[in-house]
Amino acid sequence: MGAVETTTRIAAQLAPQRSTQYSNLARVLAQPELLASPLGAGLQDVSLRGIAGQDYLLFSLAGPLTAGTVGLLANMAMIGGVFEMFDSIGDVAGPLLRPVEAVRSTLISPDMAATRRYKGKTNEAFTHFLCNIAKFASDFHSSDWSTLAVVDPLCGGGTTLFTALSLGADVAGLDLDRTDIESTATFITQYCRENRIALSAKEERLRKLGARRWLFQIGREDRRRCMLAHGNAGQAGELLAGFGRAHLIVTDLPYGIQHRGPLRGLLADCLPGWTDLLISGGAIAFSWDSTRLERQEMMALVADAADLEVVDRPPYDRLAHRVDRVIKRRDVLVARRR
Repeated sequence: MGAVETTTRIAAQLAPQRSTQYSNLARVLAQPELLASPLGAGLQDVSLRGIAGQDYLLFSLAGPLTAGTVGLLANMAMIGGVFEMFDSIGDVAGPLLRPVEAVRSTLISPDMAATRRYKGKTNEAFTHFLCNIAKFASDFHSSDWSTLAVVDPLCGGGTTLFTALSLGADVAGLDLDRTDIESTATFITQYCRENRIALSAKEERLRKLGARRWLFQIGREDRRRCMLAHGNAGQAGELLAGFGRAHLIVTDLPYGIQHRGPLRGLLADCLPGWTDLLISGGAIAFSWDSTRLERQEMMALVADAADLEVVDRPPYDRLAHRVDRVIKRRDVLVARRR
């Protein structure tokens, strides 16, 4: 007789958030994130369920829980504690939950992204989600983060950079706002000093571009690179010269654009250059206020502007969610370099 295949039932608690607004975000995005991951194809019975007043994402794995699976779950943005679930044990009725040690090992603490506060900041859990969803769509979905390079060409105060650093990637970012870039460079220096993290820093002036750039090496032995540049997002290739090409581009498009024209112009100007930065098989993920520009219109714009293939299969086609009273619908688009 053949061996009986075992099934492991998992209950993953939704990641705790600062407010009801972000709790709703986790309820919408936890399931798509999990299904997009390398685990997704082998999962069964994926559903949201409340247990003892807490929200959990339930799913079944074929076979036992492995270290690789635990590692993937530990890196999810929208889930927190992970538990093996039993309907009963002996005469004790369930559901009964056994904690699984799913802790992410990091060189840079996720607190780096949480600590940095500035106007217009994107929630760091959502930023982590964007990084994951880009990675899962790329040819590098199973690669260790320490082998990847992430670029944010509209980096603002640096939440994407600090989130990707905490995951283990090398990072680079640029922004047109000089104050944002300068204050982000200052924050990196102060954060590393206060947390006793080894740091080497070099500031450069790119005279031909009329720009400034900072090069950081973070850590002592297992170093991570961080490059910051002040300048136009359409000049990303020139401003980030020397960093190398990116496996992933992750960014949050500006919400202050009230009309389609400027947003269309931004992407038409920038997407070809951003695509040139990507390694073949790399992916770009960005979010935008889709009350201003519908998803189908955005997909067509991206396909026309650059050599990118929009990923619109499930679950990538259902990432729209509400943010607040101003941004009633934000969406996420993911595309791969052909």
